[in-house]
Amino acid sequence: MRHAISVLLENEVGALTRMTGMFSSRGYNIESLNVAPTNDERLSRVTLVVSGSDAAISQLNVQLAKLVDVVNIHDMTLGEHFERELAIVKLKLGTGGFAKAMVLAKEHGAEILDDAQISYTLQLTGRVSEVDAFVAAAADVGEISAVARSGSVAVSKGEVTLSSYDRQQLLSG
Repeated sequence: MRHAISVLLENEVGALTRMTGMFSSRGYNIESLNVAPTNDERLSRVTLVVSGSDAAISQLNVQLAKLVDVVNIHDMTLGEHFERELAIVKLKLGTGGFAKAMVLAKEHGAEILDDAQISYTLQLTGRVSEVDAFVAAAADVGEISAVARSGSVAVSKGEVTLSSYDRQQLLSG
């Protein structure tokens, strides 16, 4: 199963390396990784996506919680959450490509960043499945010359926040 895990991590040299190294040393590939500052300059929020059985990922979360730089973790897929990704796609358009690209943008709710024929650039924010569909559809409109994807970011639905999440709830769940 696919798991989106959010981590509050101390901004310390090597903290991210130690965290990601734990996954690779146990044979897990991180499919998506996003790191960004929080409102507290001492902490970063890391959102990573990894696939594995629920039991295996639960064990990884237990090990992750033991890392000294990890302040808190929450496996978002254990409850209701919002998960989004940003994609920027650059296309080279052929004859008649402008009209097709405009339709693509409108159908997917994408924003046009650059409308030059050799660098027609679109931006889309949405669910991972929506971004996947958008990139696939873009390939039918023109030649894809670049794709930049942010990786997943996620927050829990409702009152629970990562900074308020109780570790024991995650580890016993």
